[in-house]
Amino acid sequence: MLFGSPLFLFVALPLVIACTLIAGARLRNLVLLLASLVFYAWGEPRLVGVLLVSILVNHAASRALQRPASATSRRLVLTLAVAFNVGLLALFKLLPFAVDSLAALLELAGLGAEGLPTVEPLPLPLGLSFFTFQALSHVIDAYRRDGPMPRGLLDFATYLALFPQLIAGPIVRFGDVAHELVERRITRAGFSAGLGRFVLGLGKKVLIADVIARAVDPIFAAPPDQLTASAAWLGTLGFGLQITFDFAGYSDMAIGLGAMLGFRFPENFREPFVAKSVTDFWRRWHITLARWFRDYVYVPLGGNRVSPARTLVNLLFVFALVGLWHGARWTFVVWGLYHGAFLLIERALGEERVARLWSPLAHVYVLLAVGVSFALFRADDLGHASAVIAAMFGGAQGDGAALSLPLLVDPITRLALAVAVVGCLPWTTWLERVRAALDQRPAAALVWRGATEIWLVGVLVLCLLRISVATYTPFLYFRF
Repeated sequence: MLFGSPLFLFVALPLVIACTLIAGARLRNLVLLLASLVFYAWGEPRLVGVLLVSILVNHAASRALQRPASATSRRLVLTLAVAFNVGLLALFKLLPFAVDSLAALLELAGLGAEGLPTVEPLPLPLGLSFFTFQALSHVIDAYRRDGPMPRGLLDFATYLALFPQLIAGPIVRFGDVAHELVERRITRAGFSAGLGRFVLGLGKKVLIADVIARAVDPIFAAPPDQLTASAAWLGTLGFGLQITFDFAGYSDMAIGLGAMLGFRFPENFREPFVAKSVTDFWRRWHITLARWFRDYVYVPLGGNRVSPARTLVNLLFVFALVGLWHGARWTFVVWGLYHGAFLLIERALGEERVARLWSPLAHVYVLLAVGVSFALFRADDLGHASAVIAAMFGGAQGDGAALSLPLLVDPITRLALAVAVVGCLPWTTWLERVRAALDQRPAAALVWRGATEIWLVGVLVLCLLRISVATYTPFLYFRF
């Protein structure tokens, strides 16, 4: 079930909110769990069992880790729990990629790969990487005895299956919602703020990301020998804007839905394109994923406390895993290593020195460094990515006859691109300053709230009109 579908907007969401309010404090988690399982099964009826098994196994591991036991027993439980969760990811996402890569390596070495079995990809459960990482964070925290733990299976199941962020994040740790699972209140102010955030996210997705996709998709579907430099730049940078507003839009919708139901989810984006270094970009882009890898992989490997050579290896290893988390393709692995290499360069130069660059130059540097990486993220394979990047930097082979940019970039698409570029400015920071100033002037604050509500109603109307005449597409991060 898609957040922007009429079924969700006009039937499922009002029904869940009404049932939650009627149920009372004791039954709210049960109502929310059942709603979340129905929401998941609506899109994945055959694979809802994967989520249920993950809930049962990880809850059992968590309970075992909370009991008094020897260090050896606790390490064994943790090892088995981690192996189970990593095994799920390997089975559904990595196994065909691993076999194909091994076969290619054997062929390259001249050893032949006739004995290797052919492994067909399994249907990928929606949100597998997201709920698996949440489960991993919980069992590791239980092993460390770090943070609050669930009262029972119902609390843990509700946490792991929570439908607003189940499919595409943000990655929520149990401690982020532990208090709300025990005691939460749906207030008028929280509901209103959450509804506004949801509408804003829906607008980012429907009015910006989906419109930009109409120009981006044909460019990446075209044969590489038909690309021109302008088409390659438009496709790559356009995709960067598309995925930003697509994923940030989902995060806004998830955070808004959480607030409407009494939860406070962590932020997942914080104006990433105002960063002055790639390191700073990763503090602002997909924040919950970056923090997860920092706390559960990078720091346990030694973090910055080891030798420079070991730090280099750790950082590249972590970013290779970040790439693999997004998908079992070499394009994602290289994309991760590419970002890791920039972080290493900035570490060697000194991030403070990079941040002290002339501000426009620093922004251009980040936009170019990150922008080129979007070709790797979007391309079908490394050859395709290489052709797109070559076309961007003077190696174009096409004459543009098969890709008519004026037809691809119609007035509506140009408007969406312009709004996306303007939307990358630090509006959140500016608006927070405006609100802080208006708090001292009640009359002005009332006018501001009224104008904001009118603007959000306008965004909602435009979204509904577009949904009514166009096919609503799933969020890009659903595939992960």
